[in-house]
Amino acid sequence: MAKRVAIVGAGVCGLASIKCCLEEGLEPTCFERSDDLGGLWRFTEHVEEGRASLYKSVISNSSKEMSCYSDFPFPEDCPSYVPNSRFLEYLKMYANRFNLLKCIQFKTKVCSVTKRPDFAVTGQWEVVTLREGKRESAIFDGVMVCIGFLTNPFLPLDSFPGINTFKGQYFHSRQYKHPDIFKDKKVLVIGMGNSGTDIAVEASHVAEKVFLSTTGGSWVVSRVWDAGYPSDMVMQTRFENMFINCLPTPIVNWLMAKRMNRWFNHTNYGLVPKDRTRLREPVLNDELPGRIITGKVIIKPSVKEVKENSIIFNNTPKEEPIDIIVFATGYTFAFPFLDETVVKVEDGQASLYKYIFPAHLQKSTLAIIGLIDSLGSRIPTGEIQARWAVRVLKGVNKLPPPSVMIEEVNAKKENKHSGFGLRYRKVLQTGYIAYIDELLTYMNAKPNLFSMLLTDPRLALTVFFGPCTPYQFRLTGPGKWEGARNAILTQWDRTIKATKTRTVEEPPSPFASLLKLFSFLALLVAIFLIYCK
Repeated sequence: MAKRVAIVGAGVCGLASIKCCLEEGLEPTCFERSDDLGGLWRFTEHVEEGRASLYKSVISNSSKEMSCYSDFPFPEDCPSYVPNSRFLEYLKMYANRFNLLKCIQFKTKVCSVTKRPDFAVTGQWEVVTLREGKRESAIFDGVMVCIGFLTNPFLPLDSFPGINTFKGQYFHSRQYKHPDIFKDKKVLVIGMGNSGTDIAVEASHVAEKVFLSTTGGSWVVSRVWDAGYPSDMVMQTRFENMFINCLPTPIVNWLMAKRMNRWFNHTNYGLVPKDRTRLREPVLNDELPGRIITGKVIIKPSVKEVKENSIIFNNTPKEEPIDIIVFATGYTFAFPFLDETVVKVEDGQASLYKYIFPAHLQKSTLAIIGLIDSLGSRIPTGEIQARWAVRVLKGVNKLPPPSVMIEEVNAKKENKHSGFGLRYRKVLQTGYIAYIDELLTYMNAKPNLFSMLLTDPRLALTVFFGPCTPYQFRLTGPGKWEGARNAILTQWDRTIKATKTRTVEEPPSPFASLLKLFSFLALLVAIFLIYCK
């Protein structure tokens, strides 16, 4: 009899988890509290409790070739960076292509997930749900949690000094939907992550004045890199990953600063990170430097005090009149349906082995999917986590004893650094390629570049020097996809097709003409020599 697996949430990780269960012959049941799939990528005008919320203009921070499922590329005509509406279409295409909807129970809230009395022997869970006012209970052999992220603001809004006396409007960035509310207003955005920067830039098109407050600064990267290619396809390669990890960290930091400042000098714009010894995820925004240089966005230090109608920034005694404050101060995560004895969240982290399995459980039959910042796209990261987790739930792959897993988790929390490669600021941050390869190794699905170089040198060189696209994770081992090789060799074709919407005749290169002339003269000389003989 197939093992029954409960999946909580039908977002990008939930859909991947369903498909992985079906591929391994398990019986998944996905519980989705809303009436549609998509999770974060499904835009709604209102904020739903317990569900991630986005604004209308959100565009993906990873290009389509880097952020697709590993065996399901985006359509060719899809732009390289995908608007949320097109992303939702893609997720629905994925669900329909692999017949995932049959496994999803919509409008079903998970109330609790608890261990069965015989958990130490069976590893089973009791899942209590609420659907149309009716509570139901079911027993499952495994649970995959794919929600709980980007739903709970990291700091309570009333924790800022003086905010309760402020007479203007203030709210967290998760409540933001459209820029119209900023029209002719003086706006302050606190927090310079991707959301905060996006909101500040959008507000600057309609607001009277926009301040963007940051405590530590940040590197800002354009989505477009050399020769107009997507930046992540240029920077995330196996060759660069190997090169960086071989260098001492101070040299890596220096090289990163040089690369980040190629677009504009971050020091001159007041954006350079305060702590450059630990990597903070760069902000992706194509407009911010232009808005700063035209005075539409003003970068400020952290907020010292909020008054009735104004703000005082640190190191600047002048009061600035403000009408609206947006708190883009980040999120923590929470799993209200899980008891703290199962997963305890402390200081923005949890004791998860390989960022997936609670290390202390007697039976590893519960997996948290997507709770990691791998500095790469979340879709392929969550999909690889799901592939490995499902094989663990099935019993094909084994985990170490709890004592060994706890020891490794505690070592991770100390966040010690080897002195080489990048040094990460948070425990939940890790290298994208290194982490993916680690999980692929556990599944015996990591591509062997040496043997590939002997049998298929063109593919091997493309895999090593080209972008580390998700198709590489389906070249071999369990879950191998026959279309992976072709998808890798045509990845740049799909990237260019989305932008090359007008046929342009390129002028002939003078070097090409000289080469033809040289070839012609060489031919004449050869004929002459043959004739002379």
